[in-house]
Amino acid sequence: MSERPGRNEPCHCGSGSKYKKCHLEQDEAARVKATAAAATAAAAAAAAAPAAPPEARDQKKQSAPKPQEASRRMAPAARRRSV
Repeated sequence: MSERPGRNEPCHCGSGSKYKKCHLEQDEAARVKATAAAATAAAAAAAAAPAAPPEARDQKKQSAPKPQEASRRMAPAARRRSV
């Protein structure tokens, strides 16, 4: 089946009825079923993918501070002077 006809166009089955009265519900149900199957397949693929080893996750947490964060830090004596 190619593109879906508009709601008020004649049905693609050739019955002469409008699409919304003839096959709209059936086509929507098929579309929902296909979408659910694709989501299930994507979830299964994501579950099958190996997780990162714990060492790799720990290395990401130990990154150096960003330059702007380092410049915001002030010594306690400097904070007292600025207030």
